[in-house]
Amino acid sequence: METHRMLLTMTSCYLADIDTIDASDAIAYAAPMSHGSGLYILPFIARGARHVIPSSGSYDAAEYVQLCRFHPECSSFLAPTMVQRLCAEVSRSGEQPTNLRTIVYGGGPMYVEDIRSAKSCLGQVFIQIYGQGEAPMTITGLRRRDHETDDPALLGSVGWPRSGVEVRIADDNGVSLPVGEIGEICCRGDVVMQGYWNDPAATEAALKDGWLRTGDIGFLDPDGKLTLRDRSKDVIISGGTNIYPREVEEALLTHASVAEVCVVGRPDREWGETAVAFVVKAPGAELTPTELDRHCLERIARFKRPK
Repeated sequence: METHRMLLTMTSCYLADIDTIDASDAIAYAAPMSHGSGLYILPFIARGARHVIPSSGSYDAAEYVQLCRFHPECSSFLAPTMVQRLCAEVSRSGEQPTNLRTIVYGGGPMYVEDIRSAKSCLGQVFIQIYGQGEAPMTITGLRRRDHETDDPALLGSVGWPRSGVEVRIADDNGVSLPVGEIGEICCRGDVVMQGYWNDPAATEAALKDGWLRTGDIGFLDPDGKLTLRDRSKDVIISGGTNIYPREVEEALLTHASVAEVCVVGRPDREWGETAVAFVVKAPGAELTPTELDRHCLERIARFKRPK
């Protein structure tokens, strides 16, 4: 349940933390307006900017490039997969989205190797947000200037708490954990939902003493920067030890012959679960499981590597 106060807070946070907007700017709705892209209608209405809805009604990277070449000072919300498709189209066509000013990305993991590649292709146009429908698009953010670095710890994070939002890490009992320890991400502020419609049990489980329990796993560093690990339900527990799929995926993606990867858990009688990696090879690449195993052992603990 979202209130006017929540949406006003979200709108103010966009203007305070993410980007400046004026009447000469445009937002191109490349992602579905029923998702995060639609929430960004509000700050652009608030500033009197133009709203560009693709005639195709869906995301077409070639069409998006042309929209950005026509409309001035274009901004968009794109999921990481859409960013990759845009870069592929720019590489294929040789045409740059010349008026593209800002890509706000979120809604899924953006791997360090992918954002490095995207910056190389499109320049310093990126801002990351981490949020949920329960705290619409507004928990933490990684600013434009943060993307100027090549520091994997920074690029692999989701940045700092947004204006007026508190973030902490809690254990299974809701007790706050020290800096650096991994647990459930909790947040509170005027942007957090009132609850789930006609579902008091789910509301009670998600909201504790004003804190939203996000169901996401991560940790805070000494600077207050948040790094996500995974959804709590995606954690692989092998021999009683937690394996976070994203950490394994990040390691595999540093291999030059790996184009895409997804790591999941598989039931195992001895270990409870073991990690399994589904890997897509880069075009024309040669790759063996032995080579990937060796690559993982050089980058992550032995017990974390896919079996």
